[in-house]
Amino acid sequence: MLFQNIYGQESVKQIFTRSVQENRIPHALLLAGPAGAGKLPLAVAFARYVCCENRSETDSCGVCASCIKFNKLIHPDLHFVFPITRAKDSITCDYYLASWREIFLQQPYFSLDQWLAKIGSEEKNPVIYANESEEIIRKLNIKSYEADYKIMIIWLPEKMNEVCANKLLKLLEEPPEKTLFLLVTENAEQLLTTIVSRTQRITVPPLSKETISQAIADRYQIEEPERSNIAHIANGNLIRAEEIIQTSTESREYFDLFAQVMRASYSRNAMEMKRWSEAMARLGRKRQTSFLQYAQRMIRENFILNLKNSDLNYMTGYESDFSVRFAPFVNERNIFGLLSELESAERHIERNTQAKIVFFDLALKMIMLLKSS
Repeated sequence: MLFQNIYGQESVKQIFTRSVQENRIPHALLLAGPAGAGKLPLAVAFARYVCCENRSETDSCGVCASCIKFNKLIHPDLHFVFPITRAKDSITCDYYLASWREIFLQQPYFSLDQWLAKIGSEEKNPVIYANESEEIIRKLNIKSYEADYKIMIIWLPEKMNEVCANKLLKLLEEPPEKTLFLLVTENAEQLLTTIVSRTQRITVPPLSKETISQAIADRYQIEEPERSNIAHIANGNLIRAEEIIQTSTESREYFDLFAQVMRASYSRNAMEMKRWSEAMARLGRKRQTSFLQYAQRMIRENFILNLKNSDLNYMTGYESDFSVRFAPFVNERNIFGLLSELESAERHIERNTQAKIVFFDLALKMIMLLKSS
């Protein structure tokens, strides 16, 4: 990953290159910002730049021995820590390193959910475990093999358990010589304040609509105005933009189900509500919860649509066409009730309550809530 391969974030790139050129590389950087802004690609590109044997003022050379190793993420002085799930207490990130390299080289912009899907752990809680800190200490206390610096990239350090976080704090207080920590976080407020205080924070902002639109044009055969609409909905998140493109069929299915239940409930069509709840019961738990999350987003979007400010809305064309007529039924009198019932249904589904009952009950409750508009 070179700086030139990263979309936008020119000011962050300049901070990185200047720190190397002026020989002011801090021992610990905290890259903080929203998902899909390019924090992890920036961290890897910066690590490459630090190690490059023939860097320019703006980027790594891409052809030296160090860069060739970075092309496959196999440089011996580059180390990664990331959230994992495990069957045995002895497992550390190294167990998943091949999968980590593969997902990053295939799609440098990826989410935690995509990472968990890659390692087959969607249903488990990812953690950076206590014994990972022992591996960090071991790796950083070894003399660097080729580069001047040993570099430790920690992705989502907010997932560290308490023991690991406290040991990392000690390392940050007294780091080994020529060590560079790059902490890549989406929730800096969840980190120990003492860890944050011992790092130099760099805020990575969301990507602009123009940058995301260009990224879509580079990767997909999508024309305007659809490209700009996707960029608007993505709201600065390139991962979200790609998910919109790749899951358009599933999103359309959720929309059809949403429109179906809202129409059936408003018209008090009990047979249609029954057919809808039966169709929902056949989806499977994961898709049921995804639908309920989608429905919550649509309720919020329709409420915001009443404010008459299009810049605040993030809907596709077909969602907007439906919402022009539906939005008046979502207002101050029922917004909290609608969201509360959808959230309650999601909790029941997560607890394996019988789906057909949950969804039919939800449709019945929508009747009174929509009529109260």
